[in-house]
Amino acid sequence: MLKRFFLTAVLVLAALSAIGWKYQHYLENPWTRDGQVRAQVIQVTPRVTGPIVSLQVNDNSAVSAGETLFEIDPRTYQVALNQAKASLVQAQVELTKVQDEAQRQQELHKRGSGAVSISTLINVNKAVEAAEAGVMVARATVEQLALNLAFTEVKAPTDGFVTNLTLRNGSQVVANQPSLALVDRDSFWIEGFFKETDIHDVSPGELAVVTLMAYPDQPLKGRVESIGYGIAHKDGSTGVDLLPNVSPTFQWIRLAQRIPVRIKLDAIPENVQLRVGTSASVMIIKHPRTEQP
Repeated sequence: MLKRFFLTAVLVLAALSAIGWKYQHYLENPWTRDGQVRAQVIQVTPRVTGPIVSLQVNDNSAVSAGETLFEIDPRTYQVALNQAKASLVQAQVELTKVQDEAQRQQELHKRGSGAVSISTLINVNKAVEAAEAGVMVARATVEQLALNLAFTEVKAPTDGFVTNLTLRNGSQVVANQPSLALVDRDSFWIEGFFKETDIHDVSPGELAVVTLMAYPDQPLKGRVESIGYGIAHKDGSTGVDLLPNVSPTFQWIRLAQRIPVRIKLDAIPENVQLRVGTSASVMIIKHPRTEQP
């Protein structure tokens, strides 16, 4: 009986010691289950308007920088470019014409005998300047319309993943309005939301251990990259009659605010695919510099 009591007491003490050690470890190294995988999401925006004639990607497909995503009907832009080129030729012909006339007037003036007045020379020189400006305008128009024609082929700005694709052949896209989302393949990070009371002495560069909910047996190492300097407050927003909207709170219940901490992963295993918005747990190992080589 005494032996059984002694064994039970030892087990209870061991359990309490383990709980105490774990709690102390938690106090020393902040931990949160409120973490998310984040990445830069590029809103691919066409520069011209028109229907899609060739959609070359599928939903959730991987693309490389410079790869064509879709092509907008180029015919109207090709016609406009051809017209601009014709206008440029006309402007160049007009410039040649006034230059020849100006040269003829200059030669007559050099011969003397008052055949050409000073005012006539001034006018022909101004005509040359105006024709030169017309050529410059026509050439700029050609360059602009050539750009518009090139913009009908929309390319991926970076390596990434197309997500939530709703476009189809024939879909009308509008200039300067986002058409699809592209997740930057090389921009993933972890956003952990820690209680303000836990990170007062956390510094960028400290070690972090990230456990993804999708890969619970593969903890990933990373570093604290930055700590947020502000969060939005619900109280004080404008409500009815332009008065501040303040929610009632109980003074004896005061929850710690959560501050976003950005974690940069050291390496991502090949079998781990990060996805924006998925859940993660994050533990920060405070002051790890003494353990670094």
